[in-house]
Amino acid sequence: MVWRKFVWVALFVAGAGALFSGCAYNEMVNAEEKIQEALSNVEVQYQRRADLIPNLVNVVKGYAQHEREVLIQVTKARASVSKIQLGGEITPAQIQQFMEAQDALTQALSRLMVVVERYPELKANQQFLELQAQLEGTENRIAFARNQYNDRVRSFNTMIRRFPKNLVASLFGFHPYPYFQAASGAEEAPKVGF
Repeated sequence: MVWRKFVWVALFVAGAGALFSGCAYNEMVNAEEKIQEALSNVEVQYQRRADLIPNLVNVVKGYAQHEREVLIQVTKARASVSKIQLGGEITPAQIQQFMEAQDALTQALSRLMVVVERYPELKANQQFLELQAQLEGTENRIAFARNQYNDRVRSFNTMIRRFPKNLVASLFGFHPYPYFQAASGAEEAPKVGF
């Protein structure tokens, strides 16, 4: 008789454990899908920026033909960005490589904008102004998408580290996702001289 109670208790505990594991597993899968969605949103915004660049380069090229080196740098940086795709199992190294390419493109665009300052007629060009506004809006969208990705990563990483879900996470091979981080040197304010 006692052994039957023990069997029923053991079955109850095993069933409750299986139910909890299943629920925790499903929650982690949902959270991972949200991370993938957020990462896709980041990539879409970076792609939007990359798509604007050829038009911007063409407009600048018409005014600043002797600024060829800067235009070549922007074009090369854009090409290297388009080669890197995130997906599957995301590693910190992939995020780092992706961000280095994006940072190189950002720096090339910054050099391009410095060149633009030398050409007042270009700064007054309506097509250039529209492209510049779209690029600024895209940079804001990129920042928003990166923040959303980081929020989802934080939520997921916290979930898989807390007890008892950490047991389910390790059992099923869930691992922390890397964050997007600021570019190196971003902690220092730029020096502006007049």
